[in-house]
Amino acid sequence: MAWYFIVKSVIVMVAVTLFLLVLPLVLPPLPPPPLMLLLVPVMIFSLLIFLALSQPPLPNIAILCV
Repeated sequence: MAWYFIVKSVIVMVAVTLFLLVLPLVLPPLPPPPLMLLLVPVMIFSLLIFLALSQPPLPNIAILCV
């Protein structure tokens, strides 16, 4: 049963690869997207970098050692 899913997934990956190689040659070129749409990935990336480098808020917990 697992062999069937492995073969099926390989066939799907090969088909997607062929479509990605052939379709740009067949389809006409598209115009570039607007500038604001191009800035969306840059803004998401900068937000992720900011969140990765910012320090998390430390909890205000007092620990008593007795």
